Amino acid sequence: EYLDVLIQKSYRLKSLTDDLFEATKAATGNIAVTLEPLSLEQLVEQCLGEFDKQIGESDLTFVTNLSSQAVVLGDGSLMWRVLENLFSNGFKYSMPNTRVYVDGFEQEDSWCLEIKNISNSPLNVPVEELTDRFRRGDSARTSEGSGLGLSIVESFMLAQNGDFMVSVDGDLFKVAVCLPKT
Repeated sequence: EYLDVLIQKSYRLKSLTDDLFEATKAATGNIAVTLEPLSLEQLVEQCLGEFDKQIGESDLTFVTNLSSQAVVLGDGSLMWRVLENLFSNGFKYSMPNTRVYVDGFEQEDSWCLEIKNISNSPLNVPVEELTDRFRRGDSARTSEGSGLGLSIVESFMLAQNGDFMVSVDGDLFKVAVCLPKT
């Protein structure tokens, strides 16, 4: 039993170290960025396809509303990690038996994805602190997440000349990521 606990903790430490290394590289501009045209609709569909088993095993319903016209200038691998982090947060922190909405919307010079979910726990920190490294929306959390996910998302979006916004309305958590149109 002790060995199993040590193995589990060592995997968690490795994951935390990898996340911290990645966040630091992105925040200091030491990350390779290859900007190319990307379809946000296709990227979201592919990412949700990768999470298909986890979606099936969860009690969450993912609802998408995306335009096939949403083509942006971004880095496919960085955007994949952005979506992976945001969807993983949805699995970890959404209230059971609710929906996670993934909506696309157009702005003057960009396309955006907005992901919304109802938080399972009260978000008891100011919204501007949610992107701080090692900060969690619920300070009582001890097992899941590193507190680096939103910081990594923010750094990756900035590296792609994109925007990142977080808002909280009661228990409704919203994050939007925007990239320039092609």
